[in-house]
Amino acid sequence: MIINPFNVNGTLYPAKVKSRRQRWEVKPSEMANNTLNPIRAIVDGMKLTPNPDKPMIALSIGDPTVFGNLPTDGSVLQAMKDAIDSQKYNGYAPSVGYLKSRQAVANFCSCPEAPLEAEDVILTSGCSQAIDLAISVLCNPGDNILVPCPGFSLYKTLAVSMGIKVKLYNLLPEKSWEVDLQHMESLIDERTSCIIVTNPSNPCGSVFTKEHLQKILKVASRHCVPILADEIYSDMVSCSCPSMASLSSDVPILSCGGLAKRWLVPGWRMGWILIHDRNNVFGSEIRQGLVKLSQRILGACSIVQGALESILNNTPQSFYNKTISFLKSNSEICFNELSTIPGLNPIMPSGAMYLMVGIDLEHFPDFKNDVDFTERLVTEQSVFCLPASAFEYPNFFRIVVTVPEEMMLEACSRIREFCQRHYRPCSRDSNDLDQ
Repeated sequence: MIINPFNVNGTLYPAKVKSRRQRWEVKPSEMANNTLNPIRAIVDGMKLTPNPDKPMIALSIGDPTVFGNLPTDGSVLQAMKDAIDSQKYNGYAPSVGYLKSRQAVANFCSCPEAPLEAEDVILTSGCSQAIDLAISVLCNPGDNILVPCPGFSLYKTLAVSMGIKVKLYNLLPEKSWEVDLQHMESLIDERTSCIIVTNPSNPCGSVFTKEHLQKILKVASRHCVPILADEIYSDMVSCSCPSMASLSSDVPILSCGGLAKRWLVPGWRMGWILIHDRNNVFGSEIRQGLVKLSQRILGACSIVQGALESILNNTPQSFYNKTISFLKSNSEICFNELSTIPGLNPIMPSGAMYLMVGIDLEHFPDFKNDVDFTERLVTEQSVFCLPASAFEYPNFFRIVVTVPEEMMLEACSRIREFCQRHYRPCSRDSNDLDQ
């Protein structure tokens, strides 16, 4: 064997024979092995065989475009066409986004209580990447983050893959999914690097009041913990929904948002982080950290960036109003229908695209849990609702309210038929009737 003792620069290496691997052994990384999507873990394990006599109605998919009844506005499409035709956006954009596009987002999202400039905006490949970057810049392996329960499963998927511990703070269904503030505060320790607040909520469809948001901010302020505000559903509400940053005087906030839901274009993958610093807590280091992390992937689609200013400035208010009106109407239909079904306890939402339904399993002895219940609902009625075990909240299921109205009515009718077939009064109910 001939060993070259010199490297490419001509300097002498120690003449050492390297050991050679005797066989192939290529394994996935720890990060890959630690990456788990709880929704996929639940759904992939379910036996989903629809009733062949009934067409499938999927109330499980958080994509408002699936049924074709909620198209985006013509002005949004025209903005994209103009960006393509200009041929100005075929190349690489800066990793944080075009300055003009970032300024457009800053102008659109600014308010007197939380002003923004272009330097406060990082454009991302969807809100999911915004959340990824925000967690990555605030947390180290061994740290912990506080996440709502029930809550969006991506937070845990991202954090655990990075070696970050997830602590779940409870939301209270009897209080329209408000945060259990005492429980949240009890979870904070010296390794807590951020609190994630999802408002409006996926999966609950709840919207926190100004007063409740201020109470959350007080908890964060007492313990000097920054907030990651997932506000992708902001303005998809039927009530007032202030941003967290507009209420914060001292808690720094990274707010994550994007085009996906309000403009009904989730596939366009345009998100953003809004950096709301307070008292220079983030300073230049967090900003620079986000810039560095954005350079790992060259950010959001350049063509959508080129269309962004026009989309934000020219989408008519009537488009937003129409979407909100439809979601509110469908939510009311679903809530009113399911409220009269013994054994089910729907909770009326105020925003986003979701409604959560509690299952009184004591009245449904045929089923072990929410997964079993929703699996059999598919088998017998061809209606698929997502079991809330996917959000680490058993004995509930989530309904997506973006389906056409007639489909929602049909789904509710089938759920009623299913529950009537399987409902059993409890023994104490029988005793009450005897008396």
